[in-house]
Amino acid sequence: MTSERAEDYRYFLPITTRWMDNDVYGHVNNVTYYSYFDTVANHFLITQGGLDIHTSPVIALVVESACTYRAPAAYPDALRAGLRVDALSRRSVTWGVAIFGADGDEPLAHGRFVHVFVDREHRKAVPIPDGIRTALESIAAQPQ
Repeated sequence: MTSERAEDYRYFLPITTRWMDNDVYGHVNNVTYYSYFDTVANHFLITQGGLDIHTSPVIALVVESACTYRAPAAYPDALRAGLRVDALSRRSVTWGVAIFGADGDEPLAHGRFVHVFVDREHRKAVPIPDGIRTALESIAAQPQ
């Protein structure tokens, strides 16, 4: 398994915390990290893979996720979401994701989730489209 440092991630997206992200304990609520994970992965698929979320005949559905929390964040912290591909199959991708402070190298939280690519209409698994696969290969933690 690869390490959990900023240098091990291939794609980054700034994340702006919002007032509503904080819970009554004064830090970003645990479920909000999953939203950050989803945001960076979908941003990558749209901007780098050419996914048209409104009309593409193929979409990606999350089928599994996990997160390990290491240190708190709170509004108005500036964050960075790091993304990499940990595994790539014919029809799915396992993402490695981490949330870092604006300048930190150690993650506040890190995790993984699995997207399965499916036909938009029938929700049946299909091969990853070539353009998306090429983009995914470009951020692979190890050659696929």
